[in-house]
Amino acid sequence: MSDDHTHVQEFFGARAADWDSRFPDDGPAYAAAVADLGLRAGDRVLDAGCGTGRGLPPLRAAVGPSGVVVGVDLTPEMLQAAVRAGRDRDGLLLLADVAALPLRSESLDAVFAAGLIAHLPHPTENLRELARVVRPGGALALFHPIGRAALAARQGRQTTPDDLRAEANLRPLLAGSGWRMTSYADEDTRFLALAIRES
Repeated sequence: MSDDHTHVQEFFGARAADWDSRFPDDGPAYAAAVADLGLRAGDRVLDAGCGTGRGLPPLRAAVGPSGVVVGVDLTPEMLQAAVRAGRDRDGLLLLADVAALPLRSESLDAVFAAGLIAHLPHPTENLRELARVVRPGGALALFHPIGRAALAARQGRQTTPDDLRAEANLRPLLAGSGWRMTSYADEDTRFLALAIRES
């Protein structure tokens, strides 16, 4: 396992037990972001870096009982917290790395990724792997329940020009990994970039 993986697992593993209680008001932002993803009944969707599974209930509601929802996370403690919260009823949970997904190519209609991009060790390659499992024309939502400036303030730092989530950085990053950005919003209340998988 790489140092990047070990760091991510240590960071999130230590915080998994009280993660949801630290951010109790994020539910509506998750639901709104899933709605913006434009899923339909019967769609197949991946929650990449699903953590405690907060995205799984709105994803399941969007695709309905005939759809497929898969949550993937690198940290066992996060997946255990998702199970304790009962979110395993909304989707299949897999302990896996988004850099090497155990999924067939072009097997999904969409990917939902909350808070993921800042933790990708190799963003271009990792986003390319997400593109691999999505059919051409499928969608990607890169989401965070608060915007870049609000998140930086919460963490006691300033936003920087090299932030991957800055539109000037994210648009070419997505383009270089098989995605075309279709919308971008960076507000205090949320960050959401939507993209379409190129053919």
